Amino acid sequence: MFRHMRQVLTKSRYLLATTLFFSQVAFGESIDLVIHDQHGQQLNNAVVELYIDSHPNESALPIAVMDQVHKQFLPELLVVQKGQQVNFPNSDNIRHHVYSFSPAKPFQLKLYSGQPKEPITFDQSGLVVLGCNIHDSMVGYIYVANSSHVYKTSKTGKLSIDIATFPATLSVWHALQTAPLENKKMITINNKSELKITINTSTPAPRNTFGSKFKGGND
Repeated sequence: MFRHMRQVLTKSRYLLATTLFFSQVAFGESIDLVIHDQHGQQLNNAVVELYIDSHPNESALPIAVMDQVHKQFLPELLVVQKGQQVNFPNSDNIRHHVYSFSPAKPFQLKLYSGQPKEPITFDQSGLVVLGCNIHDSMVGYIYVANSSHVYKTSKTGKLSIDIATFPATLSVWHALQTAPLENKKMITINNKSELKITINTSTPAPRNTFGSKFKGGND
């Protein structure tokens, strides 16, 4: 009996060691990132994308939602995976005309209220800027990630990501960056110490899309 118990104990230790080994391989080191602007202010809604050989199963991706509430896109920034579908419900009691001229996904949802006929598939990675032909002040962003390891900062401008091997490459993007909107700041991480990243930002200029062409008293 004692021999049997020793065998069970040895097997348990082996399984525990194996689990810990694969956990370490799978999750790697946890790296703390702090994203702030040139004035030291933490940046909310900064997108960090880690570039490793990992791509999601497009057929298993859920349908994301970009709503329209009180003449605003909600959320203002939506992060999706390449190949993911996005639904654009209009929860306002007025009609909207959603569009984008972005090369990653040009499209239009002409004047509508309620639920559009079908979601839109975002099949190219990149940044998609949304507007409304009726309400010039409406602006939203859809970040289409090529990697399944993509993150968005909270109001603290901080996040932790797991990196299995070094060096690692990641990109940082923010809607208010002074660099061209389609650009991403590329960063190479060589160790597991806390990394502070500065993104130069500016105040956005007032938007003017199609003026009053589509307004027609719809406000």
